[in-house]
Amino acid sequence: MYKRILVAIDGSETSGHAFDTALQLARDNGAQLRPLYVIDNPLMAYDASGYDPTALRDASMQEGQQLLADALARMKHENVAGEPRIVEVAPIGEDISERIRISANEFNADLLVLGTHGRRGFKRLFLGSVAERVVRSASLPVLLVPSRQAQTPVAQAARPGHADVAAAMYELPVSGGHMHGGDAQPQ
Repeated sequence: MYKRILVAIDGSETSGHAFDTALQLARDNGAQLRPLYVIDNPLMAYDASGYDPTALRDASMQEGQQLLADALARMKHENVAGEPRIVEVAPIGEDISERIRISANEFNADLLVLGTHGRRGFKRLFLGSVAERVVRSASLPVLLVPSRQAQTPVAQAARPGHADVAAAMYELPVSGGHMHGGDAQPQ
């Protein structure tokens, strides 16, 4: 079914849960897995006088290398092929969601897996959502994996080329359900 799965990780518990789900999908489908760590380079950091943004970038790079080394070790343990990747957001004209989408296209991914914090109401409106922006612009299926603390265990998958989101109620990680044609289906 899926042969090339990209999962974005950032060190949060939510992205760890997304990685667990992507790892299981890759193992069960014999797919390649690409864990992706994105380094954000906010433009305002370059404009602050007396501030050297390389310290923040170096710390982010070190964190990404450690996360991806851990991901690769787990992939090898599960006999899942793939190569982790660190990418950086261009300081002008790009954000994290765009970099994830571009990376998925460059990898020729047929599934993109992201964690979502499940924010609602004002917090979601104010903070926005990388996952939501990816879903709106993606041309491939996107599996949104909620945090373990989310109220409802829901996986959401977007159909390619559509901003609408199909939801399926089943226990995560994916055991207890399967995905078909971009829609999650309970077993």
